[in-house]
Amino acid sequence: MTGSEDDVPLKERVEKFLTREMPIIQMHGGTSAVREANPETGEVIIELGGGCSGCDVADITTGNIEAELLTWPEIEDITVRVPDPRETLGGPEQAESIMGIDRTEGGRGDWGSSNPGRDHL
Repeated sequence: MTGSEDDVPLKERVEKFLTREMPIIQMHGGTSAVREANPETGEVIIELGGGCSGCDVADITTGNIEAELLTWPEIEDITVRVPDPRETLGGPEQAESIMGIDRTEGGRGDWGSSNPGRDHL
């Protein structure tokens, strides 16, 4: 075991950074996943989900992640994606579950309206 940080893959180092330096993500019910970390091209793609999707401060979080990781000499390009909650849930066209339960937040109907979805029981 050399103990050198250079021996640790870039993806693993980015994951450790997110866990160690960005605990607010998990504290607020969010998740993070390193989708790509290519040391040859310097491209890193991170996706935030869970509580980050639709969060008012997600832009600040993504900006902080980008600003820090761009200081790493091996990273040339960083993309932090936060899926739109509608994409995560399948959008307004997503059918109900097989149990007949509305999948929209809190089961309150079709995407923020008081009307149930078209296939509501």
